[in-house]
Amino acid sequence: MLSKRFILFVLPLLAGASLASAQVASAARKPQPAAGAVTTTVEDRANALTANMTPALGLTPAQVEKVRAINTNSVRNVEAARQRFRQDPGKLRGYIEDIGLARLEQLKDVLTPAQFTRYQRKREEKMGIPTSQGAQGTPPPGLGRPDSE
Repeated sequence: MLSKRFILFVLPLLAGASLASAQVASAARKPQPAAGAVTTTVEDRANALTANMTPALGLTPAQVEKVRAINTNSVRNVEAARQRFRQDPGKLRGYIEDIGLARLEQLKDVLTPAQFTRYQRKREEKMGIPTSQGAQGTPPPGLGRPDSE
């Protein structure tokens, strides 16, 4: 089940979940697209991801550049997979999952253990994955005991 949640997190993340930040960052460099048209480049999305991660994880300048390269490569690979497998969603999900796992391993090599733990915790919060404490508490809606209603 983790793989589905991972995909649900990574796909929007790499696809531009930080679109607002990307637009703010890119607004200084180029004019805004016409109303209703949303176009962001691979670099814009990678920069937005990196910009969000930098203060949240307290990245050093050296880490920022490494993380930006990892994010750029991952976003580029997701875009290539989207083009290649747009007619085969099953294969696309598999490739995106592989890209996400590779990104995670690369980030693990760049971040300190404390930063990586913080990154994982924030990632799990965004994905809605219950923590070990939460898993022992109240079940998600609809999954409670029938006699408790």
